Amino acid sequence: MEIIKVALSSLKANKLRSALTILGIAVGIFSIITVTTVVTVLQGSIENAVSSLGKNTFQIQKFPIQVGGGHSARAKYRNRKDITIEEYQKLKTKLNGDALAVAAEQWQYGKIIEYGNKETNPNVQVCGATLGTFPNNNWIVDKGRLFSTQEMQRYEDVIILGTDVTKKLFNFINPIGKYVKVDGHKLRIIGILKEQGSSFGRSQDNFAVMPLTTFQSLYGKRKRSINITVSSHSKEDYKDLIEKARGYFRTIRKVPAGEEDDFGIFSNESIMGQINNITKGVKIGAIAIGLIALLAAGIGIMNIMLVSVTERTKEIGIRKAIGARRNNILVQFLSEAVILSLIGGIIGIVLGLVVGNLAGAFLKATAAIPVNWVVIGVLLCVVVGVGFGTYPAYKAANLDPIEALRHE
Repeated sequence: MEIIKVALSSLKANKLRSALTILGIAVGIFSIITVTTVVTVLQGSIENAVSSLGKNTFQIQKFPIQVGGGHSARAKYRNRKDITIEEYQKLKTKLNGDALAVAAEQWQYGKIIEYGNKETNPNVQVCGATLGTFPNNNWIVDKGRLFSTQEMQRYEDVIILGTDVTKKLFNFINPIGKYVKVDGHKLRIIGILKEQGSSFGRSQDNFAVMPLTTFQSLYGKRKRSINITVSSHSKEDYKDLIEKARGYFRTIRKVPAGEEDDFGIFSNESIMGQINNITKGVKIGAIAIGLIALLAAGIGIMNIMLVSVTERTKEIGIRKAIGARRNNILVQFLSEAVILSLIGGIIGIVLGLVVGNLAGAFLKATAAIPVNWVVIGVLLCVVVGVGFGTYPAYKAANLDPIEALRHE
């Protein structure tokens, strides 16, 4: 404690010099923590957004999850055959027993839902689905019920609303049993889905679900591709099930051996893998900039400590004359370097967390703290303090006490 008190006293005696050195450390740590905080915040929000699929669930669709390569690549995917209801039924039969649930869904975007003289904005998504779609997409009915297999088979005009649609049309009225219109088609409300919240300011509850048979009678059977969701019994057989489904579906769609799939398969894990690949480069860039700043700050620490050793030569001589050993002097000056570095690091970490989360809040993402990077930041500060403070401390510890006492 005595050594730390002396170190702090020495730093206070040279406030401007200490402040400039602390600033250098703070800038380096700030750049690393800010970027890693923003990336962590965005990854958390993106993960929530893409985790619409249930646990151990993947989706087969016409388009890949990421389309690159410009117009020609997009045209190539557009020219793929649509996935049909018959292909879904064949895959469901083949995966019988291997999969927990195989479900199909189709979507229409930009729709208006009406109730009396009230109507939603023209941005509601309408989904036609089979029963397995609900668990596969983590959709939970909060009020009312799901439609039944019999209602699916009889093309019943029933619908389940998301919470945004319910609030817009019914406010405090119980909507169960009421009728709404979708494109002039009258449907009876049988359920309300549990609220899922929003991601990046975009609501995940602005949609409605009807039986796939009803949807196809309303919008036609052959005008759009079907998405197929498949869930496995457990995490252990999840990857094997993806490969089985891919092989079966290639056979069903008659894809020749050696040719690439004419459909896309994605899961929460594959999306997060792509996101991590994108953010990895950003993190590396931020770390490189931060390390360069820390190198410059470390040189500043070494410089200030060498100047301090020169200025305090007589003090070192007196300490040695009254019994201070080499280790005492070494630890004293090394402590000053580490304390300088840690103060700068703590300031950089706090500012980085604040600025990073403010940036995330601006993007309407949930706040987060990258604990691993905070720990790394503290360790970097200690390494910089020890690394660049060792030589000045060693020089001070090895001063000859008689020569030091003669120093003016």
